[in-house]
Amino acid sequence: MTPDEGPAIPGIPTDRPTSARAYDWMLGGKDNYEVDRDMIRAGLPRFPEGVDITRQNRLFLYRAVRYLAQEAGIRQFLDMGCGLPTDNNVHQVAQEFDKDTRVVYVDIDPIVLAHGRALLADDDSTVVITADMRDQEVVLGHPELQRLIDFNEPLAVLFLSVVHHLRDEDDPRTILRTVIDRAVPGSYLALSQVVTDDEQHARVSSEYMNNNKVPWQTRTPQQVDAFTDGLVPVSPGMVNLAEWRPDPFQPPLQPVPAELKEYVGRTKESNRLYEYGGLLRKP
Repeated sequence: MTPDEGPAIPGIPTDRPTSARAYDWMLGGKDNYEVDRDMIRAGLPRFPEGVDITRQNRLFLYRAVRYLAQEAGIRQFLDMGCGLPTDNNVHQVAQEFDKDTRVVYVDIDPIVLAHGRALLADDDSTVVITADMRDQEVVLGHPELQRLIDFNEPLAVLFLSVVHHLRDEDDPRTILRTVIDRAVPGSYLALSQVVTDDEQHARVSSEYMNNNKVPWQTRTPQQVDAFTDGLVPVSPGMVNLAEWRPDPFQPPLQPVPAELKEYVGRTKESNRLYEYGGLLRKP
């Protein structure tokens, strides 16, 4: 049963789409509403890469967290704008390598908090907090974050497929750098956002999302790179996420909804929009 087939959940807006629920639908999830699906249906003919890049980002999450936990030895993670839980969430991947790894998820969507708390009811080392990632001081001051995150140890800060929700007036560089700039050397920043090499197409796609009341700014790769000065990229660097250490044997995602199957593989035909990002280490 999809949520809109049952009673409304208090505090959860159903009159406008949200990025977390739209993302959930393209990942094969069921925690979304008709208003979210309508936005995707209307947008995909104009931006047909959407399904592929959403799923490529989720596959990148697994590979990035696996690297951080297995190769870099990171044992604490801060996931900004985490979205709805699905398979192979950050804590599940990281805790494969150390069951005591601590994870703090941050999101402003009340449905994320509700589902996250249910998922993590018996896990004292992982928590979901409701906060706006644009207000980093509020995030840092949250008692649950202070309980789990030790700034005397290396940590990983994740901004995955959320940087495009930070418009220039939000001062995205400050938001992205607040935690990593305070962290000890050997900490990591993971980020990704939807980009294009065509500035006109960036304006068109941004306008579409903002008209749907989803804050959005498509950028060029060079504009994203400007947020990462002073940090050292992990090979292969900042790239199209489909090219970041691809692993055909990693766990698969849930199947796409039947209605979206025609858009699977569209990035092989059109790459006007793509998800760009990578992992960067604080020296």
